[in-house]
Amino acid sequence: MSTTAPNASPAPRGHDPLAALGSLPGVPDAVDSVRKAVDRVYGHRVMRRRSNEVTSEAALRAARGSAALSGADWALEEVRRRSDFGAAADALTVGAALRLTAEAGQLLSIWRQSPVRVLARLHLVAAGGAGTRAGADTAPAAGVAGETVGRPRLAGEPVVETPGPESPKPLIEAPLPPADEVAGRLDGLSELVIAGSSAPALVTAAVVHGELLALRPFGSYNGMVARAAERIVLVGSGLDPKSICPSEVGHAELGRAAYMAAFDGYLSGTPHGMAAWIAHCGRAVELGVRESTAVCEALQRGAA
Repeated sequence: MSTTAPNASPAPRGHDPLAALGSLPGVPDAVDSVRKAVDRVYGHRVMRRRSNEVTSEAALRAARGSAALSGADWALEEVRRRSDFGAAADALTVGAALRLTAEAGQLLSIWRQSPVRVLARLHLVAAGGAGTRAGADTAPAAGVAGETVGRPRLAGEPVVETPGPESPKPLIEAPLPPADEVAGRLDGLSELVIAGSSAPALVTAAVVHGELLALRPFGSYNGMVARAAERIVLVGSGLDPKSICPSEVGHAELGRAAYMAAFDGYLSGTPHGMAAWIAHCGRAVELGVRESTAVCEALQRGAA
């Protein structure tokens, strides 16, 4: 779907194009199911005193899940213990995912005023550009030209999900929109976010995620940037204010094939396809809730 298609007629003042998506068949049920699941984990007794620990663990698991979808499927304990994220493609991917999950929470106040600025920052962070919180190594990742980092791609510039040697096959293989279309649709998406919507947070998050996957606006790391933006919407909307419901975990658990099939629904732009994508994103949030509930249980038993 292109709610922000550049050739579309300007929306009437006060028009809320996302609101209609909330009433598509199956979407209200998905929204209700997600809300109940989130409320349950927030009601867990561990959250009263140890919510910061749950948030930290959720961020780690979110990074592992997002990296897995981008081709670096490391075990959780490997992600936890490693400090070297050098030139190998899988290590670059995991390092980028960790930086993104750490950065996303710092950008909530900017998102509603300037989503494009946040997206540029996320790409800069993923690519390890100067000024990131990436530790001592702040140079752009191998294979990422410094002048392309932190800005939407220009005409003729290539796109890879993960730079570096032996880069995995890209997850999304749909045709790339041309750069001028990307610029127009990014502006349209930004306008939707800034205007706000009465649509449930799940719907807005799913559209932001799907539109960024469709556009692949940067030269690299688009999948991880899209999933980080979904997280920002879920947290900033108040649905998951403590960031303990990592949808990235759920997307990874549901698998790459299901992710691509659901995204094909988004690309179709049909009501059925859009509803299927939103429901898929809802299931991912619920699986993230299940993961954090298990963390709460482990903390309660003293096992984590």
